[in-house]
Amino acid sequence: MTRLAHLIGTVLYVGHLRPAPGTWGSLAALPLAWAIWQLGGLWLFLLAIPVAFAKGVWATRVYTAQGADHDPSEIVIDEVVGQWIALAPVIIGAHAAGQDILALYPGWIAAFLLFRLFDIWKPWLVGRADRRGDAMGVMLDDAWAGLFAAVITLGLAGLSHLVFLP
Repeated sequence: MTRLAHLIGTVLYVGHLRPAPGTWGSLAALPLAWAIWQLGGLWLFLLAIPVAFAKGVWATRVYTAQGADHDPSEIVIDEVVGQWIALAPVIIGAHAAGQDILALYPGWIAAFLLFRLFDIWKPWLVGRADRRGDAMGVMLDDAWAGLFAAVITLGLAGLSHLVFLP
């Protein structure tokens, strides 16, 4: 295992935090998303998702090459990618509205909670990807969980006018 694969896979050792390293990885994704936004705006954030996915597949493959566990709990780059996918509608919405991305904090909360729900529950395509038993499956299950969370977060945003009346 290379040190670089370990750093990427554990997202700078965040994956070694206990308990619930997946939740810690999802939490780490939030300030990372904000920092990427600050550095390069929407397009850098959107580019970071597939780049992190590809690096995550590589790091997971290298990290797990010598072990029996295809998805060790300390690998959390998959949670970061999934959380970013879940956040994408919120960040795109803030960009389109010309707002600071933190102004839509209810969307951040919804995206976080929904992503964790789908990542733990593993319904349908999430569970199917998880059962692949390889590095791509490690990354894909969280990508699907993020996509499901993104769709519901977007739906909740569409309904938010019913709750938050002017």
